Amino acid sequence: MTRTAAREIAIQLGFSVAGTGQDPLAAVEAFFDPEHYETLAAEGDIYARAPSERELDFIRRSVTGVAEHREELDGLIGKYARGWRPERISRSAAAILRQAMYEVLYMPDVPDKASMDEAVELAKGYEDPDVVAFINGVLGGFYRGEAALEDKPDE
Repeated sequence: MTRTAAREIAIQLGFSVAGTGQDPLAAVEAFFDPEHYETLAAEGDIYARAPSERELDFIRRSVTGVAEHREELDGLIGKYARGWRPERISRSAAAILRQAMYEVLYMPDVPDKASMDEAVELAKGYEDPDVVAFINGVLGGFYRGEAALEDKPDE
């Protein structure tokens, strides 16, 4: 499994947790239960093989971290989503934005540009071009306004 596939699964699980209120760690563990995960192989290439322990750790940290920081992340989305009311932002776009912002703010081992670029690329599989452009704009504004101000190691 690639980091991109792990990120996409984290976004899918984050979407689910946000919609159901399920405990994030329980959602990850249930999703990767071998009996359940084996049934997903026919649904797409990202499920072709189980994640390594490192990839699973990334997914766990992402899903639990996004859930723990959801209020903060939603505040940042609102701050940088100029001209878009929160109810106008689709659940999948919000899940993608939360994941990318969480990685930039709380996962120093992940390059910021990779987080944001992959978020935009993944959005292309879920959203219309206008929404993809919106996600790109929100992440650009967020990075210039928040993340670039932090002391981060060179990427």
